[in-house]
Amino acid sequence: MRLRTLLAIPDLRLELITGHDELDRTIRWVVTTDLKDPGRYLHGGELVLSGLVWRTRPADTEVFVRALTRARVSALAAWDAEAATIPADLVEACDRHGLPLFRVPEDVAFASVTEQVMRRLSTARAADLTAVLGRHRTLVAGVTEGAGLGPLLDLVGRDLGMRCWVLAPPGRLIAGPGELPGSLSPADLTRGFLTAPRLPAVLPGPGLSLFAVSPDGTARVADWLLVCEGDCTEWPAERRALAAELTAIVAIERARSGERSNAASRLARELVRLVLADAPAAEILPRLELAGLDTAATLVAVVAGTRDTVRPAELHRLFREILPAGSAVGLLEDEVVALVPAAGPDHDLAAQVRRALSVLAPGLTGGGIAVGVGEPATVEGLRGAVTEARHARRLAADGTGPVRVVGPDALATHALLLASVPDDARITFRDRLLGPLHAYDEAHHADLIRTLETFLQVSGSWTRCADRLHLHVNSVRYRIQRVEELTGRDLARLEDRVDFFLALRLR
Repeated sequence: MRLRTLLAIPDLRLELITGHDELDRTIRWVVTTDLKDPGRYLHGGELVLSGLVWRTRPADTEVFVRALTRARVSALAAWDAEAATIPADLVEACDRHGLPLFRVPEDVAFASVTEQVMRRLSTARAADLTAVLGRHRTLVAGVTEGAGLGPLLDLVGRDLGMRCWVLAPPGRLIAGPGELPGSLSPADLTRGFLTAPRLPAVLPGPGLSLFAVSPDGTARVADWLLVCEGDCTEWPAERRALAAELTAIVAIERARSGERSNAASRLARELVRLVLADAPAAEILPRLELAGLDTAATLVAVVAGTRDTVRPAELHRLFREILPAGSAVGLLEDEVVALVPAAGPDHDLAAQVRRALSVLAPGLTGGGIAVGVGEPATVEGLRGAVTEARHARRLAADGTGPVRVVGPDALATHALLLASVPDDARITFRDRLLGPLHAYDEAHHADLIRTLETFLQVSGSWTRCADRLHLHVNSVRYRIQRVEELTGRDLARLEDRVDFFLALRLR
């Protein structure tokens, strides 16, 4: 029940003194009090009735009105029967604190006000519950008939005046009004969702409530998000029940969306397996067509993996959301492999993926996500493109931070060579060169490895190496001589310098 309804009840003849702009506030209960500080007995949304017995001096008014506003009551209705007026200091305090104030006629008992309001509240609650059930049936019918989430959210907005949005990571708007409140972006909502200590959560400022669609079975970074206008902590039980049912319906639609994409995922997986098996183009071309890809177009390979962040199936679902529409996204064991139509020579797909994942960074824990992006290729070069993207992902996996994306610009460096070498060979090569130096440093508290690394960084300059290490040149010469003696290498030879450089990069 809204405050403006009070003015329309003929038997009460209430007069609004202050708060003409607040008549859309809702009343959930009626409380009569003559305590100077009744805050402990108020919970918000009440219409407070008072005969002002508590007022013995003007200073009492501030205490009373402040207690009501702190408790977030909806309005105050008052009359001083003894003085036959409403004191000016009460009017001024209510106006200053933004608390609507009604004058109760002298011949109208507070009990009559309570009875009239409570009767309407009871009727409204019964009507609201009936409406909730009816809307629920309509919402379910809408999903069953394939109408999608848009009409459902329109129905909620039209009937309840509560706008809602559904978003997928990393902030893709699935359904809801085009404009978000204030200057918020979908990415802002996603960050608020990922950083909330618990859900549902209320986003400060605009007063938006955030709900996880599948909180029990899906990591937040891979889940859909339901956003509703209003503070859910202040909602009546009926509206909270409706939000829970709406969330359940969105979860059903999300599951159905996943089912619809399962066939496409299987096709993508089989396509990638053929590509990696170096199958002839005659076998690959029909699979490209079945996956919805243009057989004459160039494609970009994207490979993603994670450690202790999300499950492989969730990573797969996440990249179906992140990558452009029309991509073939498959899951091979714990690795996501996708073929993406090239958007043009100036399009940086690696940067696009990096931006999308950066929005999700607050929710990426553990080992984060490592992504490799290859060069565009035609059908004949797809195997090489996927192999390059896999090497780039291995290179990204050696980095730090929750989001690590390596694009084709890094594929022409020594790092690609290192990433393509099997792990056991990398470890053997590194330990054979640096193992004796590690052992010497630990036994003698020396600093041979740091000296070697600095020496290579300054291209073998004795003077600059000594300056960086704050040593005498002769000390640097002695340490490098010990490096050569322990490893049997000659740092005057380019080949040996390259070997040490690569070994240091493998640490």
